[in-house]
Amino acid sequence: MSDVIKTDAVIIGAGPVGMFAVFELGLLDIKAHLIDILPKIGGQCAELYPEKPIYDIPGYPIVTGQGLVDALEKQIHPFDPTFHLNEMVESLEVLGTPEHPLFRIATDAGTTFEAKVVLIAAGGGSFQPKRPPTPGVEAYEGKSVFYSVRKMEHFRGRRVLIAGGGDSALDWVLNLHPVASRVTLVHRRDEFRAAPHSVNAMRTLVAENKMDLAIAQLTGLKGNDGQLSAVSVRGADQVNFDIECDDLLAFYGLTMKLGPVANWGLNLHENLVPVDTARFETSTPGIFAVGDIITYPGKLKLILSGFHEAALAAQRAHHYVYPDKKLLFQYTTSSTNLQRKLGVS
Repeated sequence: MSDVIKTDAVIIGAGPVGMFAVFELGLLDIKAHLIDILPKIGGQCAELYPEKPIYDIPGYPIVTGQGLVDALEKQIHPFDPTFHLNEMVESLEVLGTPEHPLFRIATDAGTTFEAKVVLIAAGGGSFQPKRPPTPGVEAYEGKSVFYSVRKMEHFRGRRVLIAGGGDSALDWVLNLHPVASRVTLVHRRDEFRAAPHSVNAMRTLVAENKMDLAIAQLTGLKGNDGQLSAVSVRGADQVNFDIECDDLLAFYGLTMKLGPVANWGLNLHENLVPVDTARFETSTPGIFAVGDIITYPGKLKLILSGFHEAALAAQRAHHYVYPDKKLLFQYTTSSTNLQRKLGVS
């Protein structure tokens, strides 16, 4: 087993609310590690709608999902958060007492933490990729069918077929083009949901015969022992044909599942976590929850509501992290810890 990472707080979920929790905890000198199943920070904002405009963030008349994530990353930078991406929490064990909580958290990547408080900011739960509608795909998963890219080197010199029409698909077309021997993009129609500059760059590569584009739908997989040799598709003209490839990257979006959260001993209500609205603590002392995963009377599933919830959770978390230190509420304009982090006096 790897060495145990000891920290003040573990935040489960690195979306906007989890990121802002770093700021609120940091104001109180509480160090945080964040865990997220996605390969990048930002949650739904970065993965599902990076270009979508958001209109209800205070101080921003309009901001894109990715723009908000970028601004939050800059805001929390002084507090040195540590991100553990492409990892899912598999277990959460209570080691301490209700008065002095201590938790052991283990991920599917073999990382183990010990923390005084845990803050769940996992949206509707963990994101799980949608499988392509092709029979037998499970036999190839992890060897030649993937839903994210963990190591680009795996694809060096290989024939890579990428399926999808959103930002993830187009981003990896452009990133893997210099690495793979040949990249083919398959999408069911000749219109794409990705950022215009990515679509234009892809079309330029196609025009220069540096990659292939097929307007088609996947119908089947061919190969042996988990290794693909070709993917069968049906074109817009309803003609079936095969595309030879070594790997398939499928980007059909994500679904949200509560996943292991359901096994952490929390009192759940309709797959949501009830909380105390004075401090956003769950039924287990020292475990807090904020954002879309929680429920309480009048709850609104808004990012700005999650920011408020994170602020109150951090105040109570201080009680557990520093049980012998009285918390004196400070405005950010007078926070000595923030001023020290920013290098101002």
